[in-house]
Amino acid sequence: AGGSRGGGGGGGGGGGSSSGHKRRRKDHGSSGGGGGVAGPARPVRWRCHCEAGTSSRVTGGSTGSFQATRDLYDRLAQMERDIAADRRGPATQIARELKQAGALWGFSGAQGVPKRSYTLQELRLNKIEPTALLLPKENYLAKVSAYCQRFYVAGLLGAYFVAHWDATSVFYLAAFSFMGLTVDKVGYNGGLEFLAVDTIGRRFSRAYEERVSRHEAGHFLIAYIMGVLPSGYTLSAWNALKNNKTLSIQAGTAFCDEDFQAEVSRGKLSSSTLDKFCCIALAGVAQEYIDHGNSEGGMNDIRQLDDLLMGLGFSQKKADDQVRWAVLNTVFLLRKNQGVIDTLAKAMRAEAPLSECIVQLESTLDQANL
Repeated sequence: AGGSRGGGGGGGGGGGSSSGHKRRRKDHGSSGGGGGVAGPARPVRWRCHCEAGTSSRVTGGSTGSFQATRDLYDRLAQMERDIAADRRGPATQIARELKQAGALWGFSGAQGVPKRSYTLQELRLNKIEPTALLLPKENYLAKVSAYCQRFYVAGLLGAYFVAHWDATSVFYLAAFSFMGLTVDKVGYNGGLEFLAVDTIGRRFSRAYEERVSRHEAGHFLIAYIMGVLPSGYTLSAWNALKNNKTLSIQAGTAFCDEDFQAEVSRGKLSSSTLDKFCCIALAGVAQEYIDHGNSEGGMNDIRQLDDLLMGLGFSQKKADDQVRWAVLNTVFLLRKNQGVIDTLAKAMRAEAPLSECIVQLESTLDQANL
C-alpha cells in the first residue's frame, strides 16, 4: 500500500462516512503529539539502492549526471535486490547505514516546522488554503471520461443512422457494453474503465502526465527525507497493470513500512511514526497545491489518512490539530525543495530504477533546505 495520486490510488482504504470525511478535511488541525497513541482498530498499510564506514557522497556534474563510488552502487544494488525479494527491513537498514556513513545524508534528514497546534489563519498566513489542498477533485479525467461516453453514444447513433445497422444489433452492442462496465465496477473496482480513461488522458495531455509525476515525486521526496524508504512507484494505470499484473492499482508510490506495521501489530503507534505517515500521505496533494493552487488527484490519500485517525479514536480537534501541522510541515519542506521535485519527477517519467531516483535526489538536494 502507499501514497497514490489516482482517484482510487495505489494505497489503501476507505472507511468512515463521507460526511465525516468532508468535515474533517475542511476543518483539520494539528496535534500536539507527545508519547504514543493507541493503535488503530484495524491494520492500515502504506501505499502513493557505500559501504558502512565510507564517507562517499553523491555529487552532481554540470550536465546533471552523477558520480558515486563503486561501494555506493554496490550497496544500492543490494538494497534494490532486498526490496525485490520483499526483504524491506534489510533494505531500510542499508539506507540507515549509508546515512550514518554520510553517503546518503538526505535520508531521514528533514527538519520541519515545530509540532504544535496551528489555526486555519496561521495556515493562510503561510499561503495555504486548506480547502483547496484537502478536497482534491479529478477534473481532467472526469472530462476525458465524459467525452468518451459521448463519443460512444455518437458511435451507436452513427451505426444506426449512417451505417444502417439494424436496431437489434445496436441494442445488443449497447447491452454488452453496459454488462462489461458493470462487471468492471463489481469485479475490478472500475479498474478497466480507469485504465482506458487514464491511457487516453495521457495521450492527449502532457500536462496531466507531468502533474501525476510531480504528485508522486512529492510522496517520494517527503518519505525519503523523513526516513521512510520508498520501495517503488508507478505513474500510470497501464504500468501498474504491466508491473503488478493487477487492475486494482493505479498511479502510486510504495514504501518500506515495516516499522509502521510492527507498531500497528503491537497495538500502539508512536507520535513520530504517525507524523511521518501524515506528511507522506499529504505530500502528493501538497505538491499539486504548490504547482496549481489546488489538488486534483489524491482523494484516496486523504481517505487513507482519515481512516487511520478514525481508527486511532482521535477526537475531531485532535485530528484537526494533527492534519494542520502535517499540511504546514509538508508544504514547508516541499517549497524549499522544488528543484529536487523537478529532477525526481523527470527521472520518474523516464521510468528510472529506484536506485537512480535516490542518487539523483541526493545529488540535487541542498542540506540547507532540510
